[in-house]
Amino acid sequence: MKNKTNKILCGLMLAPYTLCAAAQTDNRPNVIYVFPDQLRNCALNFWSQEGFRDNVNFKADPTHTPHIDRFARESVVLTSAQSNFPLSSPHRGSLLTGMYPNRSGVSLNCNSDRPNSYIRESTTCIGDVFSSNGYDCAYIGKLHTDRPERNDPDRPGQYVQDANPVWDAFTPVERRHGFNYWYSYGTFDQHKNPHYWDNKGVKHEPHEWSPIHEAKVAAAYIRNQANVRDTKKPFFMMVAMNPPHSPYRSMDDCMPEDYALYANKPIDSLLIRPNANLNMDKVKSAAYYFASVSGVDRAFGMILDALKEAGLDKNTIVIFSSDHGETMCSQNTDDPKNSPYTEAMNIPFIVRYPGHLTPRVDPLLMSSPDIMPTVLGLAGLGKDIPSTVQGRDYSDLLSHENLKAKRPDAALYIQNVNGEKDAAGKTIDYFPSARGIKTAQYTLAIFIDKKYRVKQTLFFDDQNDPYQQHNLDVNAHKAVYKKLFKRMTQLLKEVDDPWYSKGIVKKLKNK
Repeated sequence: MKNKTNKILCGLMLAPYTLCAAAQTDNRPNVIYVFPDQLRNCALNFWSQEGFRDNVNFKADPTHTPHIDRFARESVVLTSAQSNFPLSSPHRGSLLTGMYPNRSGVSLNCNSDRPNSYIRESTTCIGDVFSSNGYDCAYIGKLHTDRPERNDPDRPGQYVQDANPVWDAFTPVERRHGFNYWYSYGTFDQHKNPHYWDNKGVKHEPHEWSPIHEAKVAAAYIRNQANVRDTKKPFFMMVAMNPPHSPYRSMDDCMPEDYALYANKPIDSLLIRPNANLNMDKVKSAAYYFASVSGVDRAFGMILDALKEAGLDKNTIVIFSSDHGETMCSQNTDDPKNSPYTEAMNIPFIVRYPGHLTPRVDPLLMSSPDIMPTVLGLAGLGKDIPSTVQGRDYSDLLSHENLKAKRPDAALYIQNVNGEKDAAGKTIDYFPSARGIKTAQYTLAIFIDKKYRVKQTLFFDDQNDPYQQHNLDVNAHKAVYKKLFKRMTQLLKEVDDPWYSKGIVKKLKNK
C-alpha cells in the first residue's frame, strides 16, 4: 500500500481541472482554516507596519511575510488571541471540540504512553457540525489529537512508528469526525520527508517541504482536480502545517530561498525582543525558525491564489492562526512553549470574509475553545453549536465593529503534566501543575507540586512591562493579585476545571 513516488495524490495534482468551473449551487460560504504549528503572533511582519504597530506594545520580529501582511489588511486581526494550554495537542483538542482540556479528552500531548489523551469518537467536533450541515469537509496536514494504536495499514498489529513512545498515528475513518477528504498524519517532524495517509489508508511520502506540499494539496482540492469534492456543496477545509515547529537547526528543516532572507544577518538584528538572551545556544535556530515562518507565508499565499483563480475568494471565510507560539531565546528558557509567557500564548487570529467583515484591528481576548463556535457562527451555523461546547461564539463581535456586547475580560492559562501511571508505565491521568489568568493588563500563573504547594508564581503587568521582564511581588501588589485570583477562580468554576472541582484554589487561597 505504501507509495513512495511523487505521484502522491492518486492523480489529484496531475489531473486536469475537471470541475473547476462547475457552479456551487449552495451559496453558503466556504471556510478555510490554516494553522501552522508554533508560530508566535509577533513573528508576522505586518505588526511593524502602519495601521498595525500602534495597536500593540511589542516589536514585530523582522520577518518577511508579504502574503500574510496583505491578507491582514483585508481582514479582522486580533491582537490578543490566546492559546490557553500552549501545547500542540491540547490546543488542537480545544480548537476541534470547543472544550477546555479537562472536557475535550486531550489533557496532554498525545502519544502511546498517554493512551487516555485523545478526542473520543463520540465527541462532536467542528467537522461533524459542518458535515451534518451539508458541507464537503477536508483535513490536510498534522492532526495530533488521536492516540497511536497498533493499526498501521501497511503492518497490521504494529504502530505506524518504531519508537518509544510512539507519537505518530494513523486515524481510522470512525475517528475523522466528519472529514470526508483526508490527507493527514499524527505528528512527524521530518519537514522535508513528510508522510500522509489518504481516505483509503494509503501512505504517501512526497519528499517535499511539508507546508509547500500541503498548499499544493489544498490548492488541488479548491480547484477540484480529480473530482475530489462535490462542487455543488460549500466546503470546509483545515490545513495544519507543521513548521515552524522544531526542528529548526539546519537546511533539512526549511527551504533555501527562505533561509537566504536571514542567513547573513547578525543575531541581534533577528532576535530584537529586549527579553531575548543572545548567549543561549539556541540563537543558532533563529534564522531557521524565521525562514520557516517565511516558507509558511509562501504556502499560505499559494492557497489564497488558488482560491482567487477558482473564483471562490469572495464567498470564502479564510482564517489564519496557529496552535501556540515560540519563546525563541526569550525568558531565559529552553522550553519553546507550554508557559504563560506572551511569546508562547499569544497566537495570530486573522479572519477575512469579504462583504461581511470590515478590516480592522481588534483587541478581542479570544481563547482556544472560542474558535470553534466563532467559526460556526461566522458560517451561519450558530444554532448548530453543540451543547457540549464551553467556548463562546464571538462572530457577532467580529461582524459588527461597534456592537455593544459583552467582551471577554480574561483568558485562562493551563498546564498539565503526567499524573498516575498503571503497572505498564502508561500515564492514566494528568496532574494540573499550573493555572493562571491573562487579562488586558496582567498575566498571573501559579505553579504547584503534587502536594499542592506553590512552587512558583509569575505575575506581570503586561501594559507597562510588555516583555514580562519584571516578576511582580505578590505582597507588594496584594489587591491586584487577589482580584486576579478571584477572577481566575470564577473562570475555573465555569469550565469545571480540576483546580476548582478538587478544591485546589480553595487550598491555595487559605494559605
